[in-house]
Amino acid sequence: MKITELKVHVLKSPLAEPFAFSQGWVHQRSATLVELLTDDGLIGWGEAFAQGLEPPEIAAAAIEHALKPLLLGENPLDTEVLWHRMYHRTRDYGRKGSVVAAISAVDTALWDIAGQAHGLPVYQLLGGAFRRRVQPYATGFYRIQGQGEAARLADEALRHWGAGFRLMKVKLGYGVDDDIECMLAIGKALQGKPVRLMVDTNHAYGRAEALRLGRALAEFDLRWYEEPVAPEDRPGYVEMRRTLPMPIAGGENEHTLFGFAELLGAGCVDVAQPDIGSCGGLSAGRHIAALAQAHGVMVNPHVWGSAIAQAAALHYIAALPVAHHSLFATEPVLEYDRSSHPFRQQLVTRPLQMVDGWVEVPDAPGLGVEVDRAVLQAYSR
Repeated sequence: MKITELKVHVLKSPLAEPFAFSQGWVHQRSATLVELLTDDGLIGWGEAFAQGLEPPEIAAAAIEHALKPLLLGENPLDTEVLWHRMYHRTRDYGRKGSVVAAISAVDTALWDIAGQAHGLPVYQLLGGAFRRRVQPYATGFYRIQGQGEAARLADEALRHWGAGFRLMKVKLGYGVDDDIECMLAIGKALQGKPVRLMVDTNHAYGRAEALRLGRALAEFDLRWYEEPVAPEDRPGYVEMRRTLPMPIAGGENEHTLFGFAELLGAGCVDVAQPDIGSCGGLSAGRHIAALAQAHGVMVNPHVWGSAIAQAAALHYIAALPVAHHSLFATEPVLEYDRSSHPFRQQLVTRPLQMVDGWVEVPDAPGLGVEVDRAVLQAYSR
């Protein structure tokens, strides 16, 4: 089997109501998708995560001009060989960021093809399913004004509860005092309900502010405190982990086994969060999971992309071993962003659904996604 064509699809959709996370305002949803075609008719899909406020054209250019020439005519089942070829040939100008996100998209598409070729779901090729369903957590609590939205966010928490979510991640990083006010309002709204919260500041703070916030939130028994400081500040991560009572999470802005070897080796996190659309794809996800297992660190992937990214994350989660085996071990959970995103429910014919508080792992061959071509065309730019 040979790769005969590689197509890049840049999707964009303006938001009717922009929202903010700590690093800026989001005015549109975007995605960079890869479609790999083979000489026996199989088609694989992958996604490059447009990190933060990243223009999707950056990864698209890397795919089209740097990676495509390395792939045409090659056997798509050579996933590990092709991963290392792409990485080494772009190492001098890649290693992080959009270039590795481009590799991630291609790699995920290769795994999708491999699953279809063998008639197996991707999680089976990754070693089998430790779990066939995953509990999702609601990511949300974005701002539409900036500060002073505690009452609205408390109402949002109740909506997530009503929709069946028992895990929620609150976006913070809008000023420590405002963050605390919002968390107190959310906590009051959810009082007496069996909900576990996480927080994510998207590296909005330096160490002093991050520590102040963490200490103020100790009463919430957080499942984790995500990206408390800048991803480059590894000593800061170590200080957070040593000083604060809640688990420290990070890694959505880290890439490949090389980056995670440093992150884990320095003792930065309790929860490693590679994004399959950014860390190097499912191949790199396997490398990172092995590293984390050796360090006794839980892996819980970040996912903020389209239905393709969600499917890839679900297969990855299915195949993840727990960090600390026991009869009642802490299991990985699925990030389920609740903000407006037309490339989730509309893009594929069988979108992800939560039923009774759980999401089933797809068991069709490959990623188990079928892209709606009309929707793809409607949002292509």
